[in-house]
Amino acid sequence: MTLNQTSLIREFILLGLSNDPTQQIFLFFIGLLVYLLTLAGNLIIITLIWLDRCLQSPMYFLLGNLSFIEICYTSSTVPKMLWNILTGDKTISFIGCALQMYFFVTLGGTECVLLSAMAYDRYAAICHPLRYTLLMNQPVCKGLLMISWTIGSVNSIINTAFIFSLDFCHSNQIDHFFCDIPPLLHLSCSDTTLSKMMTFTISGCGITMSFFLTLLSYIFIVSSVLKIRTAQGRIKAFSTCASHLTVVSIFYGTIIFMYLTPSSCHSVEQEQLVSVLYTMITPLLNPLIYSFRNKDVQGALCRIFDKRR
Repeated sequence: MTLNQTSLIREFILLGLSNDPTQQIFLFFIGLLVYLLTLAGNLIIITLIWLDRCLQSPMYFLLGNLSFIEICYTSSTVPKMLWNILTGDKTISFIGCALQMYFFVTLGGTECVLLSAMAYDRYAAICHPLRYTLLMNQPVCKGLLMISWTIGSVNSIINTAFIFSLDFCHSNQIDHFFCDIPPLLHLSCSDTTLSKMMTFTISGCGITMSFFLTLLSYIFIVSSVLKIRTAQGRIKAFSTCASHLTVVSIFYGTIIFMYLTPSSCHSVEQEQLVSVLYTMITPLLNPLIYSFRNKDVQGALCRIFDKRR
């Protein structure tokens, strides 16, 4: 047929993680619990940074924005998944699917660049402590935030445009719980060579560049820390970036597996498992990692509770 058959698809069906009714009940309650804990944890971080003067610093400005992104990031996929399980209606409109992908990819790309900005913040604090206020002043912080959102948005616009210009004529059943790039590429009846190449190039450049800048920052950090003569001083310096390094490792590990490895190297089940990790588990872990491993956040929590007594 010469007609662009994408127009024949008015809605998609999200098959989800399981068709077993018993497993779906379990997935609903676990998903709801994880989502509520994610919202609560990240909102607590944002509230603490807003209320406590001791947290009014560039590092916590970026952390507060990371928490906001995490809330939006998980909210772009999990509520729809929970609604589909609860109602049994697994449909999503063509436009709704495109919008879900756009917001999901935008927020993921923005987080990717923001983590690099946070690595630069730690580099400035540890390697250039006397110039830190100059290197990380308010205009610089806002500029880094604006760059993060711009790169994330542009990356998403291009990817979404390429994916939804494909034909979907054989089936409208997406073997996933949200509209992501890999399952939609699998579903298309068009020649996806160009789309795969563009997705790999655009997303790959963004992820690789952010990862490289983060890695470069930590190479300088490690080099600087090793020059500290006392073991206590080295431990103290490393502790200031331990939380960020943990988050970076989890985030980039899952993203690189999903978007920068050939789809033939992993099954649909593996893709779904990794998707659960970076859409639900990582946003949940971030506030836990930063609160339990961070004395400043713990101190802010204590001060807030002391004021209310």
